[in-house]
Amino acid sequence: MGSEDFSQANGFGICVRALALTGIHKSLPSVLHPSPSCCRDRAPAAAPAPGLAMDFLTLLLLYLCFVLAVAALLCLCSGRSESFLARRAHRASQVLSLVIPTQLQRVTQQALHRLFHTRSCLFVVLHIALQAAVFGEYTWEVFVYCWELQFHLLPLLLPYLLLAGNLGCFLLCSRADPGTVTKCNAAALVKVYAYDGVLFQRGLVCPTCTVEKPARSKHCSVCRTCVHRFDHHCVWVNNCIGARNAGAFLLYLLSLTATAGAVAAVTAALLIQVLLLSNIMHGSYLDAQGQEQPVEMLFLIQHLFLTFPRIVFMLGFVILLTLVLGGYCSFSLYLALTNQTTNEWCKSRRFGGSPHVPSQPHDRALVYKNIYSEGIWRNLKEIFTPLTVLERRKKTR
Repeated sequence: MGSEDFSQANGFGICVRALALTGIHKSLPSVLHPSPSCCRDRAPAAAPAPGLAMDFLTLLLLYLCFVLAVAALLCLCSGRSESFLARRAHRASQVLSLVIPTQLQRVTQQALHRLFHTRSCLFVVLHIALQAAVFGEYTWEVFVYCWELQFHLLPLLLPYLLLAGNLGCFLLCSRADPGTVTKCNAAALVKVYAYDGVLFQRGLVCPTCTVEKPARSKHCSVCRTCVHRFDHHCVWVNNCIGARNAGAFLLYLLSLTATAGAVAAVTAALLIQVLLLSNIMHGSYLDAQGQEQPVEMLFLIQHLFLTFPRIVFMLGFVILLTLVLGGYCSFSLYLALTNQTTNEWCKSRRFGGSPHVPSQPHDRALVYKNIYSEGIWRNLKEIFTPLTVLERRKKTR
């Protein structure tokens, strides 16, 4: 046996030892077992039954669509105000009221109100449970397989390091005061930001908190307080995002996206390495008519799915999560660089983007302009170090 064949056989042996750690090596196809000979010298593998292939494709498609829809809906809802959820729930209840009993409708409305209109730890528990499930699978199977396949240690530990940073930012977001406006600090907070005359008017008083509303503030019906530089109420951290925790929330999003991306990258590298070691990509199989066919991408995906179902399920979830979080993270970065909040961005859609002239007659439609942006670096600095009255006075001099 030559040195090249020996290294190939040694790689196959490592792969099989890694698979044997979980006790599933007996169910693996023959293409994953060590064989230094070329695939052409080996008998072609039998193709899976057509019904099994169709069932696999149907289940995989439904799974991907379901995960993508749920992840997109939850991230969209967490980035919007509670009125978005209220409108969607109200429309859905109107459509289903014709077939759903009244008592069941009342229970559903109470459950939705408790979930999205009161502070609840349900989404926090769900957040922690999803992370525990992903990292449990990553540690139990992916990390062990990669270690047996002699992956570098640093890429394997990177998801854990990112997870530690994400949990720290999560605690800061959920435990920190977002910038509550009280009767003691309302007079000082009024002087921090100027009123633009479009989204924020001077002299308005919150009817619930009975305090003058500073510019860029909003009353949160979930937390039942006015929040300075209000962005949105995030159900995943069970807290409002405001002036004092906006920086921690941005780091939380960045670290969460990076964590999902790192887990997806390591898992994908493992599956690719297994395919390379098995040499299945250069093999062939017998179709339903008994004809020998070259291995295609669909066959490889189905083979991996049937061999590593939990790993493939987790990979699909973290890839979709990375895409959804990446989009939301990009939007949050855009808001930070332009010194806007989610609340201001949503409200500004009602107006145009041209400059607003203060001397404009009141009978004409108001046009919104962002007066709070002071350049990229100053905007980022303001996210992590909120402005105070003294800093605002220095800038106006």
